[in-house]
Amino acid sequence: MRSRAIGKQGGITLVGLIFVLAILGLIGVIGLKVFPTVVEFMSVKKALVAAKASGSTPVEIRTSFDKQATTGYIDSVTSKDLVFSKDDGEIEVSIAYQKKIPLFGPASLLMEYEATTAKSATKKPAV
Repeated sequence: MRSRAIGKQGGITLVGLIFVLAILGLIGVIGLKVFPTVVEFMSVKKALVAAKASGSTPVEIRTSFDKQATTGYIDSVTSKDLVFSKDDGEIEVSIAYQKKIPLFGPASLLMEYEATTAKSATKKPAV
């Protein structure tokens, strides 16, 4: 009789599969918790640009931002959080805030968001 050489089988073990699925599950849960905050930040940026375009004074910009925040379901920030500065005689608006996302138990994720309407990084003192 001829003996056949049995080759080593390739693949993943059950323990390896469970480990990979656990890692993918953890990444999925984190992604599902972070995604709404990123969408809200995009709404904040859009509201910031729209508010600056519709107003020429800080009071008008704040009022416009509040209206945009109401229609855009923005809960993390208000018009009181807006920071105004002058850049080449033009009012620029910026905002920075943090969002703490609870994951499980004592673990949480801190996201720091920052947006501005300024085109340059150097700013003059606030108005």
